[in-house]
Amino acid sequence: MDHDERIALFIDYENLAISAREHLGGMAFDLRPISDALAERGRVVVRRAYADWSFFDEDRRMLTRAHVELIDMPQRLGASRKNAADIKMVVDALEVAFERSYISTFVLCTGDSDFTPLVHKLRELNKRVIGVGVEKSTSALLPPACDEFLYYDRLEGVEIPPARPRRERPAPDPAPQPAAEPEPEEVPVRDVDTLATSVVQTVAGLQSSSSGPVTASTLKRTLLRKDPTFNEGDYGFRAFGELLRFLAGRNVVELNAGSAKGDPEVTLPEHGDRERAFGLLRSVVFDLVGRDGAVALSGLKNKVRKVVPDFSEKKLGYRSFLQFCKAAATSGAVGLEWSPDADDYLLTAETRS
Repeated sequence: MDHDERIALFIDYENLAISAREHLGGMAFDLRPISDALAERGRVVVRRAYADWSFFDEDRRMLTRAHVELIDMPQRLGASRKNAADIKMVVDALEVAFERSYISTFVLCTGDSDFTPLVHKLRELNKRVIGVGVEKSTSALLPPACDEFLYYDRLEGVEIPPARPRRERPAPDPAPQPAAEPEPEEVPVRDVDTLATSVVQTVAGLQSSSSGPVTASTLKRTLLRKDPTFNEGDYGFRAFGELLRFLAGRNVVELNAGSAKGDPEVTLPEHGDRERAFGLLRSVVFDLVGRDGAVALSGLKNKVRKVVPDFSEKKLGYRSFLQFCKAAATSGAVGLEWSPDADDYLLTAETRS
């Protein structure tokens, strides 16, 4: 028997299809990018989509080819079609959770915060919950409630059509001007340095709280617990292993062969690097003020970087330069005291006993 995750997929189709059309340049919803993303996570054994299908007649063929069971919630006079579909989807998801214990993961395709209580209940039942929604229409309450959240517009294979320029009536008098091409929408660039900081903090936390090695798979699961929307693809990496190799090349982490193939152990650089960094800090302080003087913390990092341009306390596992200086003071490399007069920390090369 294989050990793949068994997945149940529930699609709030009206929410997803309308959101894609309104916020993604009028594009038609396509299930394939979601199917491809889930194939990397396990076997999808339940597929259900909820809507009044008389409004989505052209989409039915696409979903049927993907073996999705279509749950029809026809609109009735005086009734809310949307609420009826939502309630039916919640009831079915809970029924599957109780009756089919072999299903370990539930995927809820919706951006509606009304499903947040369902997410909480499924997690109480020891089920992993993955959410899928269009970024601009997804409630801010939903992603943090899930174990993982995938934004549909960021999935591999989703091609968002370019925005169409708005047509205007030409003025009668002036000569017609050539229409300006629409500027492409800028994609926000994720800060890799911020990601590196998060990885270092997470590895350090796992090392201190666990007796076993920190593997790449454990690290990614922990990152997803901190931020369910985390996706290495947003930083330009095709896989999590590629991201780790990049960070290892920058001496942020170290990778060693693990017990399972393709799941390396992740560690922080040896403490000897920290001792050298403490010595660097002490020498900079000494060069600035000698043995008896004191230098303010503010601006000191820039002076350290003048000596070692690529210095970064985050590579050593510290959240901030202050935390690094406190660690250096604890080791006896420098003295560190708060000065009310200077309203700043002061560092000395001569430590006090």
